[in-house]
Amino acid sequence: MRVTQSGSAGLDLNLLVALDVLLEESSVSGAAARLHLSEPAMSRTLGRIRKALGDPVLVRAGRTMVATPHALSLQGEVRSVVERARALFLTGGEVDLRTLERTFTVMAHDSFAATFGATLFQRIGREAPRVRLRFLSESHIDVPALREGVADLELGVIDSRSPEVRTEHLVDERMLGVVRAGHPLLRGRLTARRFAAGEHLNVSRRGRLEGPVDTALAEQGLSRRVVGSIGSTPASLFVLRETDLIGLIPTRTTSQAEALGLRTFEVPLELPPLPFGLAWHPRHDADPAHAWLRACARELVADRGPAAPPGPVRRTD
Repeated sequence: MRVTQSGSAGLDLNLLVALDVLLEESSVSGAAARLHLSEPAMSRTLGRIRKALGDPVLVRAGRTMVATPHALSLQGEVRSVVERARALFLTGGEVDLRTLERTFTVMAHDSFAATFGATLFQRIGREAPRVRLRFLSESHIDVPALREGVADLELGVIDSRSPEVRTEHLVDERMLGVVRAGHPLLRGRLTARRFAAGEHLNVSRRGRLEGPVDTALAEQGLSRRVVGSIGSTPASLFVLRETDLIGLIPTRTTSQAEALGLRTFEVPLELPPLPFGLAWHPRHDADPAHAWLRACARELVADRGPAAPPGPVRRTD
């Protein structure tokens, strides 16, 4: 497919597809493998892209290649054009999953990948064996990953402020307390005062040292000591296993705690639910491959059943 601009040579729109893959792979050899080209052919294509854009696009940084600032500024727009073109040429909104060659990038908390990743990879292997899935951890800074094409789908507690982003609520999640086996907190009646008296470890991608637990404690005239924070739930569990610190974990990821021999318990506080859902950019609305991915995520969460019902809330004496 070509378009001719007045006063210029024909522009091969396939260069956009190549540019999209090059920016995703940051590698000529990786892009060549994705596009079923030889490395010399991919290098020639990169040369044509550089000439068309008037920019190096990818530059050497040690043993790897990195995108130039100009190329990065174009990535979201390039991805959008490629996705719209792909949807345009699909017939009847259908896709042959057995022959689909695609890399999907999912942004999710590490605990989601740890809990659901194996099942999701197995399903993809059965239904779409040529599809690759790449998980990205949530960033400690807010970036418009969906709008810019850095991620195709976001899973978790969605707090995107981009008005154009599509969101879908899946389930309300609850938090449970988690400690090592034999922790003193597990002996005797658990009250809010005993819970607050321990030393706590927060999980926060932004490094926050307080949250809804502190608000709920303050309503009862209590406070706790948070000794620190850690960026992901799986990492926090290894710390909790070796210390007397008290942590929190979503009910749907308790299998991770159980695998490490940790114990969970009902938090003796009224905590707000966490709305778990998915989000995507509207450019994917008409893309049947993306719709299939969304369905996989939706069914994966549903198959886990509803979040555990709230247990009795124990008040301070």
